[in-house]
Amino acid sequence: MQLYFYNKNFKDAIDNYMLTERQLRFTSTPKECIQLSNEDSDRSSILAIEGEKLVIFFVLHINDGVRSYSNNDHAILLRAFSTDFRYQGKGYAKNALMLLPRFVKEHFHEINEIVLAVNVKNHVAQHVYKKCGYVDEGERRMGKKGELMMMSYHL
Repeated sequence: MQLYFYNKNFKDAIDNYMLTERQLRFTSTPKECIQLSNEDSDRSSILAIEGEKLVIFFVLHINDGVRSYSNNDHAILLRAFSTDFRYQGKGYAKNALMLLPRFVKEHFHEINEIVLAVNVKNHVAQHVYKKCGYVDEGERRMGKKGELMMMSYHL
């Protein structure tokens, strides 16, 4: 598996990325995220490619985007993490999360913490994040789609 910054060469893969209605209760679509990334240089749309398949999509957000989630000026926010529903349950999310710390260190040199907010009702995602070294910081916030649990991975 490889992580890539989105560019227009991946447009067809994004067009074919599939999320269920259940997934959309917790996350945004890649198309929505890419549009926001195009409007905000602090957002980077990231794709996890396995072979020829786009299996995971997420956004990394710096500066103002992470400030409402962390007091750490050197943190980056992991947001809109999703797995194409055709590839769920095959370990791709865990693989992408395990590659992420090195990717962040390589491309965002000042960053020393990855922060995320996961819906408290999304127990499957919480379990995966914990298995990959993310820690529940004990902080809860209300988000657009319900109560959120703050988690961190210290680099």
